[in-house]
Amino acid sequence: MAETTPPPAEDLVLAHFIVSDDVERSRRFYTDVLGGRLAYSGPGGLTYVALANSWIIINVGGGPTDDKPEVTLETPRDLDRVSSFLNIRVRDIHTVYAEWSARGAQFLTPPKQHQYEIRCYLRDPDGHLIEVGQTTDPTGDWSPAHWPSE
Repeated sequence: MAETTPPPAEDLVLAHFIVSDDVERSRRFYTDVLGGRLAYSGPGGLTYVALANSWIIINVGGGPTDDKPEVTLETPRDLDRVSSFLNIRVRDIHTVYAEWSARGAQFLTPPKQHQYEIRCYLRDPDGHLIEVGQTTDPTGDWSPAHWPSE
């Protein structure tokens, strides 16, 4: 199943690829719990979920290929060790926390206040870590002024 997805306004699109042991289960999590929209489902289970202004690409793992000869894709094996995670920024973390919790999301903790943000974490069904955060900069901006600019 494929839908028409508008071409990007930029010459670059960033998507987050996750490996899943059960692509359909992960698709339901990213659509039913996080509110994404199924954008594409293709051969072998390859699935794209449109979420906010990006895509989550979901597929099964696998062994090395000619363009990544030493790399094996697999789901997280040790949930206490993470080298990357999805970071979702929201305007109202308490509302998102309540809505996603009601839909079945299991957060590690409730939202916690930090210096310039309120944040909490959850895991998808395969154990991938997801941060949900709300900037609390006094100016109301999504990125505090002291953060480095491009």
